[in-house]
Amino acid sequence: MRAGLVRLERMAKAMTSEARKKDTREKIELGGLIVKAGLRYEKRSLLLGLLIDANRRIRGDETEKARLAAIGAEAFGNDGE
Repeated sequence: MRAGLVRLERMAKAMTSEARKKDTREKIELGGLIVKAGLRYEKRSLLLGLLIDANRRIRGDETEKARLAAIGAEAFGNDGE
């Protein structure tokens, strides 16, 4: 029984570790988008404000979503990503 408990604890720890790695990788990728957009040196409050405003503008507006997605796709296309 003790061995089973230890095995379960190891599995839980491994899953937690994998989840943290995935979360960290996602955050690094999102930070890369800030750099790619040319906003690396802007204040965090400005970046957050931009994102909040964009979220409000695209909510329910498929035309705006499509417009912004096209801009992003073009930017990715310019460097082969």
